Amino acid sequence: MVGYDPEAKCVSTVEAAAAGSASGLVTRVFISPLDVIKIRFQLQIEQLSSRNPRAKYHGILQAVQRIFQEEGLVAFWKGHVPAQFLSVGYGAVQFMAFESLTKLVHNVTSYNARDSFVHFVCGGLAACTATVAVQPVDTLRTRFAAQGEPKIYHNLRHAVLTMYQTEGPRTFYRGLTPTIVAIFPYAGLQFSFYNILQRFSEWAIPADGKKGGNIKNLVCGSCAGIISKTLTYPFDVFKKRLQVGGFEHARAAFGQVRTYRGLLDCIRQIMREEGPGGFFKGLSPSLLKAAVSTGLVFFWYELFCSLLCALKSTDSTTRKEG
Repeated sequence: MVGYDPEAKCVSTVEAAAAGSASGLVTRVFISPLDVIKIRFQLQIEQLSSRNPRAKYHGILQAVQRIFQEEGLVAFWKGHVPAQFLSVGYGAVQFMAFESLTKLVHNVTSYNARDSFVHFVCGGLAACTATVAVQPVDTLRTRFAAQGEPKIYHNLRHAVLTMYQTEGPRTFYRGLTPTIVAIFPYAGLQFSFYNILQRFSEWAIPADGKKGGNIKNLVCGSCAGIISKTLTYPFDVFKKRLQVGGFEHARAAFGQVRTYRGLLDCIRQIMREEGPGGFFKGLSPSLLKAAVSTGLVFFWYELFCSLLCALKSTDSTTRKEG
């Protein structure tokens, strides 16, 4: 169902956008706590270890306990409103672009729209398109998730006005370069590995065992998410560090802060001060989040597309009978 299939002309581009939006909205509710923990880990300069007395966060369980004690349960959904705008907008643009691109490949080139390589290229391009469209919202989400108490930004409107007045319009696109560099292979690998795993499951699972299609979609999506996230993770760290530039005063309670002049300077400083391990800070909650989020996104997208197809089929049958 993911990607254009000439043998199953069921979901239109607009319907793909609607299914993508719905899948992003539902998934975001479940993964928000993991996202907050991941961002806190990525932005911490100190080593993520209990042996470092200056480190605020040591591990997932310790971070959960500390955030809950200091900021309450709602802290795990900090930045949820901009995050939902991000998920809904990103899901709509990404899946709409992906379906359109795979259809274009099928109609204009000699490549098979179902090939894994085609899914890699189209998935990467679709994600880049979606990223540029929603990057300002992503920056807002990161700022909200990163700030401690007392809050610097009281609500979304206050954050937009404050950032625009004090840092200018370009601040909403901070971290865009590493995001684009990372998102193409990340999303491309997601779609291509999902395609590969789906084909493998069709080969490995006997015909009479294919009833659990929704579970298969969830498992294939989770595995694709883990593989793609591991291979492209350092760029996510660079993006988060750059997005909170000019926001250092709100992070004083979390430990040391750094100012980066750009992507290369960010890489150099992390390597010099934190070592190679600094490029993978927050990997554990990130992999957990990638497994859950990618699995759920593909699961819900396939499910919503199937429901749309079923509704269209029922409506078509009703009209014929009428």
